[in-house]
Amino acid sequence: MNKGIVYLVGAGPGDYKLMSVKGVEVLKIAEVIVYDRLADARLLEHTRPEAELVYVGKASSQHIMRQQDINALLVDRARQGKTVVRLKGGDPFVFGRGGEEALELAAARIPFEIVPGITSAISVPAYAGIPVTHRGIATSFTVVTGHEEEGKSQSTLRWDKLAMGADTLVFLMGVENLPNITAKLIAHGRAPTTPAAVIRWGTKPEQEVLVTTLGEAAQETARRGIKPPAIFIVGDVVSLRKDIAWFDNRPLSGKTILVTRAREQASTLTEALEALGAKCVEAPAIKINPPASFDRLDRAILELNAYQWLIFTSVNGVDSFFNRLQYSGRDTRALREVKVAAIGLKTAEKLRQFGILADVVPAEFRAEGIVSVMEDKLAAGMRVLIPRAAVARDMLPEALSRMGVTVDVVEAYRTGLGEADGKSVAEQLKDKEIQFVTFTSSSTVTNLIGLLGEEAASLLASTTVACIGPITAETCVQHGLHPDIIAEEFTIRGLVDAIHAYICEKEE
Repeated sequence: MNKGIVYLVGAGPGDYKLMSVKGVEVLKIAEVIVYDRLADARLLEHTRPEAELVYVGKASSQHIMRQQDINALLVDRARQGKTVVRLKGGDPFVFGRGGEEALELAAARIPFEIVPGITSAISVPAYAGIPVTHRGIATSFTVVTGHEEEGKSQSTLRWDKLAMGADTLVFLMGVENLPNITAKLIAHGRAPTTPAAVIRWGTKPEQEVLVTTLGEAAQETARRGIKPPAIFIVGDVVSLRKDIAWFDNRPLSGKTILVTRAREQASTLTEALEALGAKCVEAPAIKINPPASFDRLDRAILELNAYQWLIFTSVNGVDSFFNRLQYSGRDTRALREVKVAAIGLKTAEKLRQFGILADVVPAEFRAEGIVSVMEDKLAAGMRVLIPRAAVARDMLPEALSRMGVTVDVVEAYRTGLGEADGKSVAEQLKDKEIQFVTFTSSSTVTNLIGLLGEEAASLLASTTVACIGPITAETCVQHGLHPDIIAEEFTIRGLVDAIHAYICEKEE
């Protein structure tokens, strides 16, 4: 049997977007992924559905699997002929024990490659607005482990050389040993007044930065209750943070926002909010499911020539319709005699992906808007097809019917209960860990309330509720919720802009 190969991959410091292109490429082909606690779970979305995921969960002083067992696992899976990715936080060779794993693989004659990652020693200070070197202030820096190998009878760190040997000192994994580190540095000549910083969860939305001095760092860290993972940086460069801090100065920094969209659609909203500094908790309250039967939709597709207009009210309706169109053995040429209308820019954009330019896209992104726009385009006796969700507002078909138009509303998909962990969300709301809740449809409102149970209204009362439009806001009111933010433009971009504006107004 051919031997497999092992890729020792650095996942970077925490922000999943800092993963290298090469790292993502090997994740996509891996048959086995062995990953650590500090590897962002979203990186695993790049993996194949059938890939074996092995969590080894190495945290400070807590090991799900011992290092020797991890080494043996890598060798075993590679000997089975598999492609293995060992996904590690930071860089594999910067206190990541990647060298040990590489030596084990070399001894077993297993092919391997090293995919470097961005080390937290440089990136975490950068996200805190602290350059490790700076002209006129620091021309050297040293990276040091915050705790040495367990069982060593004597430290190999040369504190006499280390304390004064570099302008900037960066200690990784050193929070629990901070009293000893600071005492050793001061004892060997570093001034207690030297600027210092402790940075927890660097590069992630929950990043926390404590700016202090070498002499006060241990006491202040304990007082603030700062726990691992964190780095400790010592040097005059820390003073630059007051002028060039950027990551935690963004509009939504420090805000945690609940995203209730379906899992496959949540990323658009999450990415837009994260770009403004928010931490997003994705709790899909809805799930897009196939209809109970495709019979009516399939029949309508076979009779497309009988319709003068095809109206899409959502991206999901577009996806479902064109999937069934292709299933029937036809393509967009089947629409050559049919005019197409789209409610919403995203719906129109989705149509363009299938090669269709909507004939009508109303400026108002809801059913009422399309009725007013199409009044002069429809005539009595015309037939209109609307593929949409099983449960939806009847306003549009009823208004069109009053115009003498024959309207066929066919079920293209169903909105079901999402995969959100209601208990987990409830606990976070109870602990005031979530400040904002976003609703992008009436279904997200009703389903989240269903997931939270009887305490829903009280749990959500202390949050800021943001709705994509008045229809969704009206559903909130019906369930006893007060919508604080209602987007004027009924799109994801409009919702994000409305949240941003609300924050800015509150902080003025």
